[in-house]
Formats: sequence, C-alpha cells, structure tokens
Amino acid sequence: MTNPASAPALPAWAQVRPKRLAHVERVVALITRWGTAMAVPGSELDRWLRAGWLHDALRDAPSEELAHWAPGLPGPVELLHGPASAARAHAAGETDQGVLDAVRYHSLGFAGWDRVGRVLYCADFLEPGRSFDRVGRAALANRFPADPDGVLYEVARRRLAYSIEFGWSIPEPTYRFWNSLAQKSPGE
Repeated sequence: MTNPASAPALPAWAQVRPKRLAHVERVVALITRWGTAMAVPGSELDRWLRAGWLHDALRDAPSEELAHWAPGLPGPVELLHGPASAARAHAAGETDQGVLDAVRYHSLGFAGWDRVGRVLYCADFLEPGRSFDRVGRAALANRFPADPDGVLYEVARRRLAYSIEFGWSIPEPTYRFWNSLAQKSPGE
C-alpha cells in the first residue's frame, strides 16, 4: 500500500455498504481539498488519502470479522472498526505507522498522532454529509487549511462535549488526546 505509483483507493477487502462508501468518498474529497489548499507535497497527501480510504473499511463488517481483526478489544462496532481496519490494512501491506494510528484511533483521538491522524479525525467529523450543525461544521472545514490546529482543538472539544452530554465513558486514548491538546490550546 505504500507504493506511490498507485493512487489510494478503497481496498478490495473492505466491507462497506453504499451509504458508508459515500461517507468515505466525502472524507477523501475533503482531505483532497485541504491538501490542495495547503499545497501539501504529494507523498504526504498520499498518506492522508490512504488513511481516508482505510478508516471505515471494515465499518460494515460482521462482528465476527471485527473480533478477528481486533481481538480482545471490548466495545461496540463504533469503537472496533478502527482497530480492525488498521490491523487488516497492516496485514495487506500498509507499513506507515502514522497511517495505521490514524485509522486505528480515528473515532477516539490519539495523543501520539502525526498530521495524518489529525487530518483524518477532523475530516471524518467535518465531512458535509453529516446532518448535525451543517453551518458550523462547514465553517470549520473551510477554516482548516489556514488553522488546522485551531480546528482540531474545536473538533475534539465538540466530540468530547457530545460524549459527556450523553453520559458516555471517556476512553483512555480520548482523554489523553484531549489533555495533549488542552496543554497547547489555541490562543495561548
């Protein structure tokens, strides 16, 4: 998968329904738009796009398949599909740890991310097909190329607030990610 001669795409082993494929395509389109606006070098944009195509590759897989690729991890499909997709991508030849971490933690956040993880986390939340707060999310998406760190902070804040509002537990990677951002909050 790290062959730059081939354009990133949904892998043949992916299990996504048409609605999920449309989401993945919108995430990839947003990443492409940002990469172009930011004049990101081709090799880095390729990493961003690989993560975009891979992040939900097993989102519609049966629970047995998720358990196979993410053994021992408890939780609903919303939390298992990232680790399962990362493990499956690795087995298929993806060797870039930044891409694998981006895919693995895209639903949670991860303090150890490089730029590819941060881009995917934002694009997954800000893609225009989601039905909530369309105007606010579009404004953040438009601002991303000029202020990626500020937008990342706002996306993480909104996602964390949503989890708290619904009384969900905060997984360790999520609070570590938030704490890493809060230490460098925008405006300081």
